Amino acid sequence: MTIKRAILVVLTTLAIFLIGQDLLNSWNQSQIQSRLELYQTNLLLQATALREDDANLQSARKALLGAEPLKTAEEQYQDVRKQAEKSLERTQSLLAKTSEKANKYDNKTLQQTEAKLRRLIADLDLSLGILQVEQGQVETALKTWKAVMDQAAPVPSLEPLEKTADVLSSLWEKPPQLLPDAEPLLKKNLDGWFENRALSQLYQLQQRQDALQALQAREQAAAEQALRNLAIVGGVPILGCLIGVGILLFLASQWFLRGKQSLLNLTDAQDWSTPWDGEVVWQVLILGFFFVGQIALPLVLGILQSVSGLEPTTLGEQGRALFILTNYLLLAAGGLGVLYLSIKPFFPLPEGWFRLDLKGNWIGWGLGGYFAALPLVILISLINQKIWQGQGGSNPILPIALEGKDPAALFIFFLTAAIAAPIFEEILFRGFLLSSLTRYFPVWGAIALSSVLFAIAHLSLSEVLPLTVLGMVLGFVYVRSRNLLSSMLLHSLWNSGTLLSLILLGSGQGN
Repeated sequence: MTIKRAILVVLTTLAIFLIGQDLLNSWNQSQIQSRLELYQTNLLLQATALREDDANLQSARKALLGAEPLKTAEEQYQDVRKQAEKSLERTQSLLAKTSEKANKYDNKTLQQTEAKLRRLIADLDLSLGILQVEQGQVETALKTWKAVMDQAAPVPSLEPLEKTADVLSSLWEKPPQLLPDAEPLLKKNLDGWFENRALSQLYQLQQRQDALQALQAREQAAAEQALRNLAIVGGVPILGCLIGVGILLFLASQWFLRGKQSLLNLTDAQDWSTPWDGEVVWQVLILGFFFVGQIALPLVLGILQSVSGLEPTTLGEQGRALFILTNYLLLAAGGLGVLYLSIKPFFPLPEGWFRLDLKGNWIGWGLGGYFAALPLVILISLINQKIWQGQGGSNPILPIALEGKDPAALFIFFLTAAIAAPIFEEILFRGFLLSSLTRYFPVWGAIALSSVLFAIAHLSLSEVLPLTVLGMVLGFVYVRSRNLLSSMLLHSLWNSGTLLSLILLGSGQGN
């Protein structure tokens, strides 16, 4: 065994261990999907404030909100709360079994997870109480807020939520009371519709008609905006899915009628002439992706942080967005650098490798692949939700983008997700990996294997199935078009659509 192979074996063993650990750790993390559903519910609640005399929007309002929006919202919040309670019980069980001395890092991570889950449950209960009083269930709401005060009292970090629960209880108990600092507490610890409902009750008790009228005007504007956002978030994917189903039905009927001459048949697809062997593929994946992303880059950034004393968590929105973009660009530069050095001895490459051709129908392939991927990935995601029950983690960029309010930061996130990621990942996973695997596997096998590795590389258990399906569509589009621009376009459209949905959903959390 050569020294290079020995190094690759050691790094591969380390890669399997670290990637496996990251995937297992993601099991204790909540999926962003639960938060997306809550954010969509919050938009629905904001839209309920729409005036009944606004005839132009009433039909859309009824179609989107349903017959009992408050009851539906309460059920959604209760479901998320149950998931959070299960996660808290699981985290506390793991924490009890973890030796602080033997697993200091794991212990700290579990403690942070426990604290986040406790705060989440308290936040959910604050909102649930408001949903209950709006449905006339005042006594139930008072019990809900009393539970928040009881659970938060021994935890100093939850003191603001304890005080907010006390303020809410005082507003609806009989007789009501007006506590000091009620308004700033409600504004700080409640969002959107929930904040408006609480402030409305406060202003009525204080007999502040001017403040109440101003609040109602803001509610009306927010309701109209929420309805438009819901129409985009819900309507565009539905339209895209209908187009996608049409494309899939066309491909299926063509395969049934034409067999080997259909687009779905890849048995006769031309393989790439691969001048290197599997060791080069192994080297690029382990050194270019794993070593750079999991060892070298974190080590360099850790040294820079210790020298500068700068912590990413202390940065503002723009700072965090720039940090993420810089981190990704360094990963891409390192990965593509290893790729270049690995295949340089085989230059000039045979025709067809890493083809980026502005001519041809690459736009059609990219758009068609995007629409075809929509119903497939959404279907798999629904099944995936049943499997993981809200656990399994998500891409860490998504929650940051969801909560982002700064336009410049969101633009930087767009550069990362819609431009940098598609270019780097398509060159590596489709342009290099898929094409190289055709030396050893049939084309469909190369597409499948490269898609699984593409999904695992995102290090979230809950994303493995959906990203594998997306990767297979990306691979199919690349094989058929023989142009990386087509899969880059598809990838960019997918990430852009996700980012747009997050921005629209997140916009409904303020006033």
